Amino acid sequence: MKIAISATGEKISDHVDPRFGRCQYFQFFDPISENIETVKNEENVNAQSGAGVQAAELVANHDADVVITGNCGPKAFAAFRESGIKVFACSDCSVGEALEKYKKGELAQLQDSTVQGHWM
Repeated sequence: MKIAISATGEKISDHVDPRFGRCQYFQFFDPISENIETVKNEENVNAQSGAGVQAAELVANHDADVVITGNCGPKAFAAFRESGIKVFACSDCSVGEALEKYKKGELAQLQDSTVQGHWM
């Protein structure tokens, strides 16, 4: 199992980015090894269109089973639903705090997108 978190920076102390597709970074956490891999989301930050779907592909290609983010658009959410990746909402906290909330079952699993497309 792997958890992907949209992040404003490369450190566990950086905040969860409220944007999914156009977040600055993704931090991938492996709960078994407790390793964190950080990937810059540079291709999608300024994308004309398709940032959410492309970011969803990036997350899926890193074998994530769970996504934690501030918001998720309809196309990215549909891609996650198709691939069986669960999406959880978290805002106003650090990546480390989000992981702790997830482990304790304190995050709400999204049942649908939280914003319309092209949200910035």
